[in-house]
Amino acid sequence: MSRAPDQPVARIGRAPLSTGRERSGPPERRSLAPRSATITVMIRAAFAAAKNLKRDFGEVEHLQISEKGPGDFVSHADIKAERTLRAELARTRPEYGFLGEEGGETKGDGRNRWIVDPLDGTTNFLHGVPHFAISIGLEREGEIIAGVIYQPISDELFWAEKGNGAYVDTPNARSRRLRVSGRKDPARALVATGIPNIGKGDHADYHRRLEAVTRQTAGVRRWGAASLDFAFLAAGRYDAFFEYGLAPWDVAAGLLLVREAGGTVSDVAGKPYELGGPSVLASNFGLHEPMIGILGS
Repeated sequence: MSRAPDQPVARIGRAPLSTGRERSGPPERRSLAPRSATITVMIRAAFAAAKNLKRDFGEVEHLQISEKGPGDFVSHADIKAERTLRAELARTRPEYGFLGEEGGETKGDGRNRWIVDPLDGTTNFLHGVPHFAISIGLEREGEIIAGVIYQPISDELFWAEKGNGAYVDTPNARSRRLRVSGRKDPARALVATGIPNIGKGDHADYHRRLEAVTRQTAGVRRWGAASLDFAFLAAGRYDAFFEYGLAPWDVAAGLLLVREAGGTVSDVAGKPYELGGPSVLASNFGLHEPMIGILGS
C-alpha cells in the first residue's frame, strides 16, 4: 500500500528517528489533571532533552563514550541531555540551583534546587536496551516537592507534586492517577532491585540479602534504571524496590512518586531515608515491615 509523503513513519528496530513523528511534546500532552507552572516547566525540559536522546539511541554505535570509573560509563548523549535540561530549566527559573549527574552542582538561591539525572540507565542505552529515563526532581528547603520521570522510548511520562498525587501519561491514556499495589504477602510480591557491578558495593553482603528475597517472594527484577523502578512501583507494577549506593539524582523524583502514590520510603533497616543515603527501600505500606525483616535476615 502506498504512503502519502507526510504520513508518519513508525520506528522499527534501531533506525534513526529523524523521519518519524516526534510524539513527545506539550501540544500533544494536554493533561486531564491539574499541573502547576513548575511541573509544566519540568515536563517541557524533559521533552526537549528526550528528542536528542531518541535520535542518539538510534545511532548509539557512533557516540563518544568515556569511563568515569570501573563499569561506570558516560556518553556524549548524557552530557548533551544535561546541557539541554540546564538551559531549559534556567530559562524560566534562573535563580534555582542545579545538581546533575554529569556536570556537578550550581549554587542557586539556597532555597530551590533541581536534582537531575539526564540519562538514568546509561549502560542500557549504550547496549541498545530500550529501558532508560530522564529524571528531574525539585527540592525546596531540603524537601522534594515535584518530580518528573520520562521514558522516551515507551513515551511514558510519570509526574508528581507534593500533596497533589502522582500520575502517568502514556500514548493511550492521559493523567491516570497512580496507586501502589495492595499486596501484603511477600510470597505474591514482585520486587525490583539494583545489583552492584564491578567496583561498587559489598557484593557478598548484597547477594546474601538477595538470596533471602528470592527465597520469600514471587520474583525479583533488575532492569538497570532506578528512576523507572520507583515509577513502576508507584504504578503498582512492582510491589517493592531496594537498592544500595544510589545518588540523589537517582532517587529524587522517584521517591516523591512513590509517596504520592500511597507508598513509603525508608532505608533497608526501616529508618528515615535521607537523600543520597547508603540504602533505600520503597514499597506499599503492607509489605514494608515484611521486606525490612527479609532484608535484615
